[in-house]
Amino acid sequence: MKFIEDIFRSAGKMFEEGKPLHKLYPLYEALDTFALTPGTRTKKAPFVKDTVDLKRMMVYVVFALMPCLLMGIYNVGYQMLTAKGDEVRLVEAVWLGAWKVIPLMLVVYAAGGFWEVLFAIIRRHEINEGFLVTGMLFTLVLPPSMPLWQAAVSISFGVVIGKEIFGGTGYNVLNPALTARAFAFFAYPAQMSGDSVWVALDGVTKATPLAVVASAERGSAAVGALQAAGYNFQDMFLGFIPGSIGETSALACVMGLAFLLLTGIASWRIVMGCVIGLVGMSFAFSFAQGPQALAFFSLPPHWHLVMGGFAFGAIFMATDPVSASATQAGRWIYGILIGVLVVLIRMINPAYPEGVMLAILFMNIFAPLIDHGVVQAHIASRRKWVALIKADETR
Repeated sequence: MKFIEDIFRSAGKMFEEGKPLHKLYPLYEALDTFALTPGTRTKKAPFVKDTVDLKRMMVYVVFALMPCLLMGIYNVGYQMLTAKGDEVRLVEAVWLGAWKVIPLMLVVYAAGGFWEVLFAIIRRHEINEGFLVTGMLFTLVLPPSMPLWQAAVSISFGVVIGKEIFGGTGYNVLNPALTARAFAFFAYPAQMSGDSVWVALDGVTKATPLAVVASAERGSAAVGALQAAGYNFQDMFLGFIPGSIGETSALACVMGLAFLLLTGIASWRIVMGCVIGLVGMSFAFSFAQGPQALAFFSLPPHWHLVMGGFAFGAIFMATDPVSASATQAGRWIYGILIGVLVVLIRMINPAYPEGVMLAILFMNIFAPLIDHGVVQAHIASRRKWVALIKADETR
């Protein structure tokens, strides 16, 4: 490690003030802090006891996403082999999946990283580590057949419009990865939705579980329609279904959640709020079943939890510390409303059966208002108690 540190310190002299490569200092600083620990240390008290800085936090989230990435790679290959009617072998499935997923991820990181470096150089500040997570998240919410150039354009929109125009990491109102996905969904609908995008083979179509329920006849049983299409709860929980690269496996998402909770990165209140909102709203809709009701009305709440991108969105997207609510009570409200909106969009709008992306983006906008309301309620409560104490003292 000393040898690597000496190389970085020697190369760093070329990026100092007045040297030829000074304008590229943010790029050098990003590589330096990624490879080594930050070189700055606190000289006097007070000292920070926690060693989890921004870089380590972002790296922890990337680690938490590894189960989703690995399962996504395997599932892409699994879907390709089953679509062709071939025997599914582990090595072949991983190879086929990696051949589709890794180039997509590299393009996303290259295009988004370009804008990150450009804005850092223009503003003369360090490159934020947040894009390590943004690039991974955006890749995992794409279908495996997404054209590379469209992924590059979409992540460019997400980074520039969703984050950089607000000032960069820590100032963004919306989740950048979801902003990029929203752009891709509305700009390239044929490549982001429909039965032909989930299996990375030309001419092969396969409906996702959400699409199966959305297209089922009115008054029919949602679970029956899913089973008739070859889907069962176990496969949906494990992730052996068509869908976005990293969203299909609820188990992989839960594994990532366990790591985030153990390291104190994610807010369990937001995740639990999302679950409570979704289960409560779907249970309420179950009383509105009728002969002409959409099939979604008969879908049990626990099936909602493993369908689409709910688990992935609730764990990795809704818990974004920048765009989510910051107060304790606000996190409960924020999460519950996300769960409620997901069910409303799925059931009321069969043309768009997912709902997770729009629900989180919508609540990103209202998060500051929720926190403001919580703070004002606390202030009003404190004023009431202060008034009571003063009244007692004057007696």
